[in-house]
Amino acid sequence: MRRNRSATVLAALALLSLCTPATHAAPAKRPNIVILLADDWGFSDVGAFGGEIATTNIDALAAKGVRFSNFHVAGSCSPTRAMLQTGVINHRAGLGNMPETIPPEHQGKPGYDAHLNNRVVTIADQLRAGGYRTYLTGKWHLGHTTDSLPTARGYDHALALAQSGADNFEDKPNLLLYDRTEWSEDGKPAKLPARFYSSTLIVDRMIRYIDSGKASGKPFLASVNFIANHTPLQAPDADIAAYAGRYTAGWTALRSQRRAAVIARGVMPAGVAMVTMNTSADWSKLSDQERQQRAGAMAAYAGMATAMDREIGRLVAHLKAIGEYENTIFVFLSDNGAEATDPMAMGAFARWNANLLYDQSIARQGRPGSLTAQGAGFASASVSPLRGYKFTASEGGLRVPMIMAWPGNPAIRGGSVATGFAHVTDMPPTLLALAGVTPQQGVFAGRRVEPMIGLNLSPMLIGSTPSVHPADRPLGYELSGNAVLFKGDYKLVKNLPPYGDGRWRLYNISADPGETDDLSRADPERFAVMQSDYAAFAKANQVLPMPEGYAAPDQILANALRTLLIPRLLALWPVAAVLAAATAALIWWRRRRRPA
Repeated sequence: MRRNRSATVLAALALLSLCTPATHAAPAKRPNIVILLADDWGFSDVGAFGGEIATTNIDALAAKGVRFSNFHVAGSCSPTRAMLQTGVINHRAGLGNMPETIPPEHQGKPGYDAHLNNRVVTIADQLRAGGYRTYLTGKWHLGHTTDSLPTARGYDHALALAQSGADNFEDKPNLLLYDRTEWSEDGKPAKLPARFYSSTLIVDRMIRYIDSGKASGKPFLASVNFIANHTPLQAPDADIAAYAGRYTAGWTALRSQRRAAVIARGVMPAGVAMVTMNTSADWSKLSDQERQQRAGAMAAYAGMATAMDREIGRLVAHLKAIGEYENTIFVFLSDNGAEATDPMAMGAFARWNANLLYDQSIARQGRPGSLTAQGAGFASASVSPLRGYKFTASEGGLRVPMIMAWPGNPAIRGGSVATGFAHVTDMPPTLLALAGVTPQQGVFAGRRVEPMIGLNLSPMLIGSTPSVHPADRPLGYELSGNAVLFKGDYKLVKNLPPYGDGRWRLYNISADPGETDDLSRADPERFAVMQSDYAAFAKANQVLPMPEGYAAPDQILANALRTLLIPRLLALWPVAAVLAAATAALIWWRRRRRPA
């Protein structure tokens, strides 16, 4: 372990030293940091990772930097965001579950705060203490009270959405989940433009923040958190039109096409196997209308991704214009895999509710006023060749595209692929080290805090080691009963219904990232040891068992009914009382008028 730590330090020093001017007359200027967090993008959605979607600006960053092909996050947004902000496992950061999926039995229990707790400090806290200016725009989803918003957690300025998603064209919530939007700016309710597009707004505001602090001479952290491609899928008409007819062959054909492309781009091993998930219907057996609807939804998805990529390009162009591009570290990643949940496929009530609240016609998919979702079939293509998607603990839910680039630093192996295991908790220690700020290890500003568990990825950036994670170091994870234990090339995994059968399985995710060959019987000793490792992780982190019959999609619906439908019905009682009184009066009046 000491050797690994020394190599990590030397790698970080090498990266920093190469930024020093050739004359060595002055110390190197510390780098800016830009984190570009996409929402619900699958592993192969990015062009540089095998996708057919136009992502030219993200691909340009990949050409300048390193693609991490074995990078893992949580199976859903808030836990990933908590770990990205803190370098601490989600259960210790307060996001053992999300507000939308937490069962009532777990609410308020240790680690189940459903918001970022005060036992952790953010990367913004640490960078600001180290002389950085710190900004955040876009989705936060880590708390909605004044003391849990970004400006209370280390950010100088922030335009933040406290919820999982919202409309992309106007200040309107996802009406199936929320009764209002919770956008804030610097801790106070934000006033948004009457009309906007979310990706444009998020980048506009970040550019404004960056420019406002230029005179200070301080480097900056820019955390840019897009809503794209969270449901509702929405994009400008031209971006959707660019993909008209592109997906009429269906998801099985696209999944196969993507498999070939990820191999060609070097982000998956040759011969990687994949499965056809049982949630992917036979495209040929769908009706013409169903195929049209699903292909249109995927066109909206691709258009939304391209629109987001264009805004990334605009931010990069601005940094070039102000002379900050070369000395900026860019990180691109997704918060989890593609989203399979579709309200139009969740039963009669969900369909009726979506049709009542939104224009769900095929012609309006992805347009203002619509609630378009990708659905399970095309979500399986977005994660190709992996199994599973968002909410699951399978690789399609946890393995996402990640790119790190530092254009002005020649130590970075531009265009290369890092195939070793890496994890979202590694990001804060890595970025802090590259910024020359000593990461906290249990104490910050004189108080005890949760120490970061992540490792510095700098050696992987310069190619000095395939992975910084020792083969004998276990790393556990759990969310909504779906659980994982990573150890070297191996992964122990369990998914509860409806995503799995609740059984533990063992895979070599280096050789078999598609999780097609269960090794639990072939390697019983490793299987038993890793089960013991997971049990130790669960006990140490106070992981609670899920209530009998728990399923995340059902809990989302139950929580929405409790927080939305019932209050909405109760709010109607005066109207109901008036109608009842009017009906009674009418009956009384008619009876009085009857002849004796």
